[in-house]
Amino acid sequence: MLRKLLKHEFRATGRIMLPLFGILLLVSVGANFSSRGMLNSDSSLLRTLGTIFIMLFIVGIFAVGIISFVLMINRFYKNLLQDEGYVMMTLPVCVHQQIWSKLIVSTVWFAATVVVIGLSCCIMAFDIRFVGDLWHGFLNLLDYAVRINHLDLVANGAAFAVELLLLCVLGSFGLCLRFYSAMSIGFSFPNHKGLLSVAFYIATGIALQILGGLGMALVNDSWFHRLLLGWEPNVSVVAGMHLGMWFLIILELIYCAVFYFLTVYFLQKHLNLE
Repeated sequence: MLRKLLKHEFRATGRIMLPLFGILLLVSVGANFSSRGMLNSDSSLLRTLGTIFIMLFIVGIFAVGIISFVLMINRFYKNLLQDEGYVMMTLPVCVHQQIWSKLIVSTVWFAATVVVIGLSCCIMAFDIRFVGDLWHGFLNLLDYAVRINHLDLVANGAAFAVELLLLCVLGSFGLCLRFYSAMSIGFSFPNHKGLLSVAFYIATGIALQILGGLGMALVNDSWFHRLLLGWEPNVSVVAGMHLGMWFLIILELIYCAVFYFLTVYFLQKHLNLE
């Protein structure tokens, strides 16, 4: 059933995101022509058009990023907390599947947004000489890697890539779940649901800052800190970086677990649909 929910979510969100991606890529082509010729033209009309394309490109980047973020919130709100919630809650699926479908789809669109924005920037700045220099630099890097023949560099690079990817995915989940939990708590009340959702989101932010400050203060003079200082001379820089990455991953897992529990609990036990 999760597969059907994902299919439904991708259809509902793809109708908005895919045209936006296409428009941004087209505008980036126009911005490339603008930066290459229109802005330096003797014609005031061409210079004006070039300026418009550049402005549209900048606005398009911000618009795509903001809309992907707003869509993440709106889908949860419309699909589970408004009239559609009556239908969704009667389907033969559990709340966990409902939440996971939203998390997966939102994360995919966040990743796609980053890729499309990066691609559009490359198109906007595209130059044959730049591509040639980039390819030449890649070949030099590959040649250097073959000459030194250090498999540990390749292994560490792959490990860092996996750790960074995992951290980014968990970061996306955490971003979504904090909004989901605040809305779930806010909509457990009979009145002022939206206002209370905002209030709980702000309250969780304040609580996280307080906990973070207390945690840093406690760790700064604790057995754990002394243990780390004792390990420091025996741990290489690369191993320390891996340990740091996994420490961040564990913290992000705890962060996600707390907000996931709050979201599930209030959706299952205290959801108050109008």
